[in-house]
Amino acid sequence: MMHRRSFLVGLGTTLTFAPHAAFALNQNEARSLINTLVGDINAVIEAGKGEKAMFREFERIFASYSDTSYISAYAMGVEARRASSSQKREFSKAFQGYIARKYGRRFREFIGGRLEVAKVKKVKKWYEVETVAYLKGQSPFEVTFQVSNRSGKNRFFNMYIEGVNLLLTERTEVGAIIDRNKGDLDKTIRDLKTLG
Repeated sequence: MMHRRSFLVGLGTTLTFAPHAAFALNQNEARSLINTLVGDINAVIEAGKGEKAMFREFERIFASYSDTSYISAYAMGVEARRASSSQKREFSKAFQGYIARKYGRRFREFIGGRLEVAKVKKVKKWYEVETVAYLKGQSPFEVTFQVSNRSGKNRFFNMYIEGVNLLLTERTEVGAIIDRNKGDLDKTIRDLKTLG
């Protein structure tokens, strides 16, 4: 059975940053985004497809519902400041595949479970959408998505489980890969294409 924190990290791999600009996002739009996201996640889980097919679906979900350019830059850390535009694009693409493979395997263990949207509240310049995760053999637990449209589109940019931010873990792990490669972003991009 999948550990709840492993599952949550895989839900969307979101990051610990606040949006830099405020747009006219409202509560209904934030709820609608996460309702659709949850529906897509549940549909993939219920379909029970093969591993590679699930990876493709979760990569699509990550690209469709999260602020991918911002998330990738955060995962890259300080190296993002010196990365070229092409490196940022390649890193973002490789990172999406890495996340889909890494956590897609754990999603397969979630078959039979589900997510449900519970409530929405405004916090500073964004909205928090609380959902409840139901896994077989475990007590329900809360997953909170933070949503903004700083990029010009409604997207989630962070996720918490019981007050704990899971994306710091991913930033640390990606940072370790960069450190192992002595700051070589091209090598890190190649590694991300095969890891996960």
